Amino acid sequence: MRGLRYGLVLLLLALAWPARSAVWVVDVDGAIGPASADHLLRSLDKAAEADASALVLRIDTPGGLDTAMRDMIKAILASPVPVIAYVAPSGARAASAGTYLLYASHLAAMAPGTNLGAATPVQIGGSPGLPQLPGSDEPQDGAAPPESGKGSAMERKIVNDAVAYIRSLAQLRGRNGDWAEQAVREGVSLSAQDALEAGVVDLLADSTEALLAQLDGREVSVGEATVALRTAGVPVIQQSPDWRSEFLSVITNPNIAYVLLLVGIYGLVIEFYNPGVGLPGIVGAMSLLIAMYALQMLPISYAGMGLILLGIGLMVAEAFAPSFGVLGLGGVAAFVTGSVMLMDTTLPAFQLALPMIVAVTVFSAGLLVFALGMILRGRREPVVSGVEHLLGTTATVSRVQGEEAWVWLDGEIWHARSDAPLAVNDKVTVGAIDGLTVVVHKQAVATAEE
Repeated sequence: MRGLRYGLVLLLLALAWPARSAVWVVDVDGAIGPASADHLLRSLDKAAEADASALVLRIDTPGGLDTAMRDMIKAILASPVPVIAYVAPSGARAASAGTYLLYASHLAAMAPGTNLGAATPVQIGGSPGLPQLPGSDEPQDGAAPPESGKGSAMERKIVNDAVAYIRSLAQLRGRNGDWAEQAVREGVSLSAQDALEAGVVDLLADSTEALLAQLDGREVSVGEATVALRTAGVPVIQQSPDWRSEFLSVITNPNIAYVLLLVGIYGLVIEFYNPGVGLPGIVGAMSLLIAMYALQMLPISYAGMGLILLGIGLMVAEAFAPSFGVLGLGGVAAFVTGSVMLMDTTLPAFQLALPMIVAVTVFSAGLLVFALGMILRGRREPVVSGVEHLLGTTATVSRVQGEEAWVWLDGEIWHARSDAPLAVNDKVTVGAIDGLTVVVHKQAVATAEE
């Protein structure tokens, strides 16, 4: 009996041990944004709860948003689980924001054929007061990075802030701070082998398995403690984005957020114009709330947002109170200008696609032209509602009772009043409407000459 107990205890320990010593792998692939930050933060929390041995952050990115990058770096610096930045697979890059993530990690590795660097900050939409650090490694309007002592005062402040930030990370992790400063000031890059020789990364590895084999036994500082990594032969858990991160990735796509915003606005307009329908209002309200949640995570221009709302308002006003195109054309112009200005960043991954702007503008203008056409056509048609259209029409007396008469008019029986006596089947002309009584005049009866 005692042996059975010991066996059960050992079995339970054996089952629990792999979970505690597993290595988690999280991919940062593509432009860094709110979804990337959310995925990493949630993965670090789960890895800490599972007592993981380490978390490998596999990087392949051209850069991204400053707010998302800083959230990720804060989580890495506070993580109780060692984080190993690994630029992989071959052909990948850790440009701009990816370089900062690599410098913030406890250990840094690269696969052969990869590169990192180009960490010069770019400004949001060219506005000197709003830095988009670190941005993307792609050229911004052909402008070279400002050299030390050159450029405007605001550009120097932005660059110096970026240099101080990456140098502090280099000092924390014992990496090459001089090259990091060059990467910010001059936008330089390094290959994997050069990065190893320059002391930017700690090792090279062809694959995740080779990386884990080399990491085994290395000591890293996690907080105030020194931890010896145990990574050889341990299970590897690939942490894929869950539904929340996937949903966030979809709605924070600028084009999706833009469409949701317009669906929400048009849905509410239709609901207000036709109250009681329900579906446009429900869909519009949900789309608008989701769009606002997504846009508050993105670098948007409030001037652009205001112009979009003004443009839609003018186009709707044109449909309801036609001004023969003046309001409509102004609305289209404001809408296009606001759409171009909406995303307040020069990062290609967070720009609205021009075909999307053109398609939505054409749709809105077409809707405006259709509404104007319907209104103009309606003005040329005779009135078919109300009682005014009954004036001057001919009716037939259907019943006479004493001095009271009733006529058959427009498919209905109306009480009639006339100065002349009426008889059944007499033809009368409607002269006026008095409440529910029609005032009629008896038509003269033509007689043949003898």
